[in-house]
Amino acid sequence: MKVRSSVFASFILIFEGIGVALFLRGFFPVPLKSSVSSKNKLSDLPVEPLTGSSPNSSRLPQPLFKRVVIMLVDALREDFVFGPNGRMYMPYTRHLVERGSSHSFVAKARPPTVTMPRIKALTTGTIPGFIDVVMNLNSPALLEDNLIWQAKTAGKRMVFYGDDTWVRLFPKHFMEHDGTTSFFVSDYTEVDNNVTRHLDSTLKRDDWDILILHYLGLDHIGHISGPHSSLIQPKLMEMDDILKKIHSALISKEAEGSLPYLLVLCGDHGMSETGSHGGSSEPEINTPLVLLSPAFKRKAGMEKPGVVEQVDLPPTLALGLGLPISLNSVGRVIPGVLEETSLRDQLRFLHLNGHQLSCLLKDSVPDYEKEAGFEQFRVAEKAHGSWMKLFLEGNTSEVLSNMGKKVLKQYVEALAAMSSALSKQLGKYDMYSMIAGMVFVFQLLLVLLLAMPEALSGDAAVELPVLSALLSLPFYLMCLLLASVHVLVCTSAESSCYFCSLSWGLVFAAVAFSSAMFCILVSLVTRRLPLGARIHGKSPLRSIGSEWSLSELDVLLLAGTVGHTLSLAASSFVEEEHQTWYFLLNTLCLAVFQDVCRKYFREQRGTGDEEDSILPSKDCHPSPKAEIYSEKWLALATPPFTLLCCRLLRSLNQTGVQWAHLPDMGHWLNSSEHRTVLSLLAAFCLVFIYLLVQRRCSWVSKVALALGLLGVYSYRAAVGNVLFPWQHSGRTTSKGTMEARFVYVFILGILFTGTKDLLRSQIITSDARLKSRGLWEIYSGLVLLVTLLFRAHNLPVLCCCLLIQTLMAQFIWKKLHYDAAQTTIMHYWFGQAFFYFQGNSNNIATVDISVGFVGLESYVEAPAIFLTALSTYAGPLLWACHLVCFLSSQRDRSPVAVGHGCYCLALLRSVPAAAYIVLVTTLRYHLFIWSVFSPKLLYEAMHLLLTAGVCLFFNTMEQSHTASKS
Repeated sequence: MKVRSSVFASFILIFEGIGVALFLRGFFPVPLKSSVSSKNKLSDLPVEPLTGSSPNSSRLPQPLFKRVVIMLVDALREDFVFGPNGRMYMPYTRHLVERGSSHSFVAKARPPTVTMPRIKALTTGTIPGFIDVVMNLNSPALLEDNLIWQAKTAGKRMVFYGDDTWVRLFPKHFMEHDGTTSFFVSDYTEVDNNVTRHLDSTLKRDDWDILILHYLGLDHIGHISGPHSSLIQPKLMEMDDILKKIHSALISKEAEGSLPYLLVLCGDHGMSETGSHGGSSEPEINTPLVLLSPAFKRKAGMEKPGVVEQVDLPPTLALGLGLPISLNSVGRVIPGVLEETSLRDQLRFLHLNGHQLSCLLKDSVPDYEKEAGFEQFRVAEKAHGSWMKLFLEGNTSEVLSNMGKKVLKQYVEALAAMSSALSKQLGKYDMYSMIAGMVFVFQLLLVLLLAMPEALSGDAAVELPVLSALLSLPFYLMCLLLASVHVLVCTSAESSCYFCSLSWGLVFAAVAFSSAMFCILVSLVTRRLPLGARIHGKSPLRSIGSEWSLSELDVLLLAGTVGHTLSLAASSFVEEEHQTWYFLLNTLCLAVFQDVCRKYFREQRGTGDEEDSILPSKDCHPSPKAEIYSEKWLALATPPFTLLCCRLLRSLNQTGVQWAHLPDMGHWLNSSEHRTVLSLLAAFCLVFIYLLVQRRCSWVSKVALALGLLGVYSYRAAVGNVLFPWQHSGRTTSKGTMEARFVYVFILGILFTGTKDLLRSQIITSDARLKSRGLWEIYSGLVLLVTLLFRAHNLPVLCCCLLIQTLMAQFIWKKLHYDAAQTTIMHYWFGQAFFYFQGNSNNIATVDISVGFVGLESYVEAPAIFLTALSTYAGPLLWACHLVCFLSSQRDRSPVAVGHGCYCLALLRSVPAAAYIVLVTTLRYHLFIWSVFSPKLLYEAMHLLLTAGVCLFFNTMEQSHTASKS
């Protein structure tokens, strides 16, 4: 069965995407859950320890607080309260921390530091998995045991105002609620006013027990302009005034002899230096936790805040309200909250927490008895029983007090050890699904590698022995073997596997596919075994006779690609992957410069006619000597100029993990005092983008492009990033919705014009020039959309991207006659480097979600996701689209070039994806993978889908090209 390279690569990528999806389904862990019951109940509480035969009470101590107000400020960093600017940002809060009846802590949030997982952590006491990042977009109802359910069951009356994620997680739990959309980050005023407007009336009422307020404005400001924005201080002062209002109202309603109130100020996560969140940097995971209550001792001065885990708050609140601790909570009660209660109550609180953790440890760790914390808890429990016996006998000696303090210390140490052991057990992986997905991906990768000589031959076609594999005896034997393994695993597995839950039809299809791939692999291997096997056609790697001859550039491209894949085995290289791509790109420029020098100084130039250039150029006929002279020096200048651009772009955005906090040109340009410089730079970049893009467009698209770029500047001026010459810097900013929609109209117009020309060239007439113009206009529309989405300081990245594409296409790839494989790998390298030039990294915190709301007045899920993904992957996408334009313009070798380019793209994406699957499987028990490896794996999966789309477009274009020729 003979298949074109482009078709072959497209199907390989599609099936690899299915394999990666199956792997990811098994990789995202199932959260730790107790097997005792679905919810904890008061009747399930253990009895109070007592040495002797007489049973003791299973009572809970009296609740510590009558009312609880939780004020959650989204993205509140700990340095906003406890840092040097705390007195300026939140003066009243800082005064209470230093002199009031309070306890202050730095609460550490575990990655992923995204809102929905953090709300789950604050209510269940569990550590959510990375899959919750995806579920954050559409939060389902929370079914596991949690603080909100326990409070509702106990008859507590709850009121909520703020982020509607709470309403989706806890439907029908609140007596009164008013939710606001958390994803529309352009709004940082009304989203908070909608919460505050309810406060006056609610604080006067006595018909509630728990009030939860979730303020989103600070988080939205961070996404828009970062933690050092001029908008930060006014917003924090607004939050401080709200805290003062709540605190004053609670004090005024405090009744003599009744239980005290508790006011909690906390953040769900922090904020990185770029204003985003999701990763594991210190500014993202460190949040303030301030507990205010007249039950606490008054402070005499500023004390260094203690460090607790964010999951420690749910068990503390549960015991403080007289509720059972959630069954799956891994947190431990904060001892400072209990210090004013009696010693008996303190020991009882700690015993209840220890019993719950020990039960969860039994269900989660096979060798739980060997855990130090479990043994410590048993020892403390026995000592507690002895203390209770003496206490009930009426012993009041100092020995009893010292013994109680010793037991208290034993409990605290046991709780810390058990909580730490449970936190390390992030979840139970579905290893069967992971292994099945890994086998699929590796089978497809091996087929891709073994088919390389034929796919990159002059025919650009692959001979696949599909029919012979399906009719062979090994195929049926493999089907029987894999089916037996499936039955064995599914009948003996202790935990449910996703692959086992599939229907037998899907399982049989998967078994048959894997068996067929195995037989095809064996057939391809036996075909490659003879050393003298002849390679038909001309390989792009320059076959000479029966041997392949690799140029120096070929060696660099292959060694660099393989070396990058091998580097993914080290976490440091994953964190700082941009350094690898910067090094490879610089080395590539030097190698290309060597080839240019060799062509113009050491080798004779050919006298054949040159091919048409992809670069827009007007019809002119200079003298041959002048043309050769200018071509020579422009070609020589291109690699050094590319090196210079890359060096300047590196200083524009600091990325990675180790040095992301260092200042860069982006921070300098975005500061308010340099707004004029940023305005001039943005205007220059927009003009330059127009000059680079417009010359191959029709006059209609030229006008639309010019007006669209003017609209981009108007949008940036409307949101306050840049200035018009007649505009004062003190002008109030707007959302820029109308300006952005103005640009969208022209984007759609350009895309429509390009699509119309492309369809005409494929259906009505086989005009290559019309086809080339249609492709370029589609590319121009995409450039205009990216220009709108990019922040003003990132416009030089787009300018350099377009300029390098123009120079490399005109003077390097065409003039030096690089083949499709080499050109594809170079495009891939440039695309990867420009992904990091944008300021992206393998940390989810660098994803700028604010671009998902450009031109939107409210949150609309599909456009928001599309715009965010497009902006994030703009670099690789622009270079992939440019590759389509360039290869399609090579009219004399278009069929072979398209097949080779598509195949190389598939190979370049498949190798790192397969390598990453092995890496993540090997390191699956390490917590670190959640913050670095998981986003990288998702990035690889998205890149597979992107490449598959490009290859399918290649294939469609090639089919149309062949049909028009015939």
